[in-house]
Amino acid sequence: MHEATRLIHSGMDIPLADGSPRTVAPVIQKGSTVLLPNAAALYDDDAFVTYGRQGLASHEALKSALCDLEHATGVELYPSGVAAMTGAMLAVLSAGDDILVVDTVYKPTRRFCDQVLKRLGIRTRYYDPGLTPESLLALAEQSTRLILVECPGSLSFEMQDLGAIARLARTRNILTLADNTWAAGYLFKPLDHGIDISVQALTKYVGGHSDVFMGSAAASDPVVAKHLSDGVLHLGWATSAEDAYEMLRGLRTLPTRLARHEASGLKVAQWLATQSEVQQVLHPALPGSPGHDLWRRDFAGSCGLFSVILKPATTLQVNAFLDALEIFGLGFSWGGFESLAIDCGPQLAVRAHCNAYPGPMVRLHIGLEDPDDLIQDLRRGLDTLHA
Repeated sequence: MHEATRLIHSGMDIPLADGSPRTVAPVIQKGSTVLLPNAAALYDDDAFVTYGRQGLASHEALKSALCDLEHATGVELYPSGVAAMTGAMLAVLSAGDDILVVDTVYKPTRRFCDQVLKRLGIRTRYYDPGLTPESLLALAEQSTRLILVECPGSLSFEMQDLGAIARLARTRNILTLADNTWAAGYLFKPLDHGIDISVQALTKYVGGHSDVFMGSAAASDPVVAKHLSDGVLHLGWATSAEDAYEMLRGLRTLPTRLARHEASGLKVAQWLATQSEVQQVLHPALPGSPGHDLWRRDFAGSCGLFSVILKPATTLQVNAFLDALEIFGLGFSWGGFESLAIDCGPQLAVRAHCNAYPGPMVRLHIGLEDPDDLIQDLRRGLDTLHA
C-alpha cells in the first residue's frame, strides 16, 4: 500500500480486552499501576509492561505507526522534541566522548550541548554545513562518538548529503543522528539513507495543531534501538496517554496537510522571489536555491518552512515589517495550521560558521490559510520597509 494509506491504518492492531468493541482509534488507558496476571509476571520485564510509564494502548499504537513511518525497528517517545534530542544523545554518549554538530543546529539542542554535555565531560565541536562529507569526517578524532546533522539546516536551510555522511561515519564506527523535523518523517527517511537515529519534534507537523508536545527517536539497528529504550527507562521519560492519542490522530492526516503546506509554501516563496525588497529566498525546493539538487534527489517533497533574505534594512525596519503582519503570527514553534514569522538575526549571531548575508533574514512558516491572503499580508509588511 502507499504510505498515505498505511498511515491511516497503522497502529490499529493493538490487542484489546476480550469483548471490547474495536474503534478506529486506540483506547486511552490512564494509569500508573499495571496489574499483572500472576506472580511470575511481576519481574518478567521482557514479556509484560509492568508500569504505566512504559506505555499503554495509545502509546503502543503511536509507536507502531511511527515505526511504519520511519522504517524503523524501534521508536521511543519523549515529552517534547528537545527531550527527544537530548534523550537520544544521552542514550549513546559517555563522559570523554566527542561529538560533531552541524553549526545550523536547532537553538535548544545547541544550548544542551554547550551547557549540559560540557558539564558531563562531553566535548561538542560545531562544523560548517558546507563541508563535503569527506571534509567532515576528516575532523573526526579517536574519541568522536556521534555526528549530529540537520537537513535542511535551521533558519538558513543548507542541505547535506546525509547518505554519504552516514556511510563514511560507519567506516569509523561513529554514530549519526539526524533532526528530521522539517521532513516530518514523511518527506525524507534518514534511516533508509544509513543514519543511525532519526529524531523529530512530533509537536510540529505530526501533531499539526500547535496544542500538544511530544518527540520521537527512531532506529533501525536493534542495538541502537535498545540503547534508546534503555535511555528512556533509566532517565524516567514519560508521555501521557492523551498526548499519544492526539499525535496518532495527527499522523493520520499528515500527508494531506503536508501537501497543502508544500503547495502554499511554494506559491508564497515564488511570489517573494519576484519582490523588489527581497534579495533571496532560501527554500530547497526552489530551482536555483542552494542545495536544490540534493533536495530533488533525496526528498519526496517540501513543507511550509523557509527563509527570506531581505535587501539591506535596519532592525527597526525589520520589526516594522513583522509588526505590520496581520495574518502571520510572531512565534517560534512552527508546524501547525497557522502561519508564523520571526527575525533570525539574534540566532544567527551565535553561529561559528555563519554566511555573510547581504541583508536581514526572516523565517516564515506557511500554514493552511489561503496563500493569496498570505501574499497580501506579506505585501502589507514589505510596504512598511519604505515607510
